[in-house]
Amino acid sequence: MKNKKIIGIIIGVIIIVGCYFYYQHGISAVSSSNEEVIVDIEEGTSASGILDVLDEAGLVNDKLCGKTFLKLHTYDNLQANSYILNKNMSLKKIFDIIQNPTQEYINNTKLTIVEGSTMSDNAILFADILDISEDEVIEQWADTEFLNSLIEDYWFLDESILDNDIYYPLEGYLYPETYYLNDDSLNVESMTRIALDMMDEKLSPYKDQIEATGWSIHEFLTFCSVVEKESGTDETDRSMIAGVFKNRLDSDMLLQSDITVNYAWQRTGVDVSISQTQIDSKYNTYKYTGLPIGPICCVPTTTIESCLNYSQHDYYYFFAQIDPDDSTNTIVIYSKTYEEHQQKVQEAKDNDLWLS
Repeated sequence: MKNKKIIGIIIGVIIIVGCYFYYQHGISAVSSSNEEVIVDIEEGTSASGILDVLDEAGLVNDKLCGKTFLKLHTYDNLQANSYILNKNMSLKKIFDIIQNPTQEYINNTKLTIVEGSTMSDNAILFADILDISEDEVIEQWADTEFLNSLIEDYWFLDESILDNDIYYPLEGYLYPETYYLNDDSLNVESMTRIALDMMDEKLSPYKDQIEATGWSIHEFLTFCSVVEKESGTDETDRSMIAGVFKNRLDSDMLLQSDITVNYAWQRTGVDVSISQTQIDSKYNTYKYTGLPIGPICCVPTTTIESCLNYSQHDYYYFFAQIDPDDSTNTIVIYSKTYEEHQQKVQEAKDNDLWLS
């Protein structure tokens, strides 16, 4: 009997010690490496709600242990903010920061590069954050010494970007993403490198596939940028449109992409006039065969994948029109011949479905 009692005590101690170590592990840091994570805590979020946010951000080892932690500790002044946290922080460290935040952990500056945006668009964003003129940003982006330093540091940049006929050397190379910036990264060079670092991360997995196309990285991103702009916000047609342009390139036809003409004029819009298509610019695919001289916007991985896996079909023409079943939507109409294309364009105009 006495032995059973001792054994029971030992088992009980083992269970208690096991639970203790399990709990300690559950509230410890998820990693020993230095990896920053941006977490947005909205106004009025409860402690348990914050735990959910932290868990989704990959900052919680064990959510059950996290809930136990909150029952054992009182946090009644948790602050809404955008926080710069780290995976090497324990749960206690994180909640202490949110309870009593200091400037070190608060993210104040957000840079959002939008899919399909151009360098002129992004120059405005950089200038607003840095409180300088757009011309100063563009001047830095055009500086040969700066560009050569980037070419040395990033595998996907080469001397193609230094061509005098290119409007903006880094067009198409800043990855579209939301970036949270620390005070020590607030200058044109460091902000540019942050976006290029992300492009490196996103583009590297496709390196072999891109090389297999026979295009240089510069040419491939140029192709992607045309598809991105022609596709608008609808991702479903990107592989189809990429297939159309690939067919035209393979047949030595002019791409005749209106958006390349608009880029040549540095304007936005849908339609272009006949006179506008006469502009003598190597971006103008009505005048010059093949791809434009360089990318015309930034592209996300969805477009990169669509262009690598373009649809193989017999279409050579397309246009977008209003969806007859939903006037708030647009659809893309494809044709195999120019005559068929013209007929469908006229039908769209006759039925007030033409996008002007």
